[in-house]
Amino acid sequence: MSSSLITDGTVATEDSKIKALWSMRERVTEALTHEGYTYKYDISLPVEQIYQLVEDMRKHVGSRAKSVVGYGHVGDGNLHLNVTSPAKDPSLLAAIEPFVYEWTARYQGSISAEHGLGLKKRNYIYYSKPSQAVALMGNIKTLLDPKGILNPYKTLPDDLIRPPNPPAAVE
Repeated sequence: MSSSLITDGTVATEDSKIKALWSMRERVTEALTHEGYTYKYDISLPVEQIYQLVEDMRKHVGSRAKSVVGYGHVGDGNLHLNVTSPAKDPSLLAAIEPFVYEWTARYQGSISAEHGLGLKKRNYIYYSKPSQAVALMGNIKTLLDPKGILNPYKTLPDDLIRPPNPPAAVE
């Protein structure tokens, strides 16, 4: 607050107040489901930029989106960006991606924060990690999971996936 990054806030120390705050936070996701389809992004950004993406996304998608909402953990720069529309809309998705990834890269953020890459974002990792770092991740994954059975296809981009060894032919 002293640096003017935050103008208002709440601190909860009692269990009942903590539960009430978490309940409100969880209801944001529930409320968004009533708007139709939600495009969800879990990214991290420098704290100074955390809400600017929400404002820039609103301008970028304009009336194509029903709403653009951001919430998260300001203390660690984690932003949950949600863009809603009445139904799944390929043209809206094309407006969101790669804009969200390019914007995040421009501000030295990460396209994946607390929930990992997963299936949808694994091929966008190069927006926030240099290719050498991604290659090192692939080497570590191979070292720790030589058979490729742990979270297959969810942790690395397609160009680094090493499919599990096929079973030996049975005659």
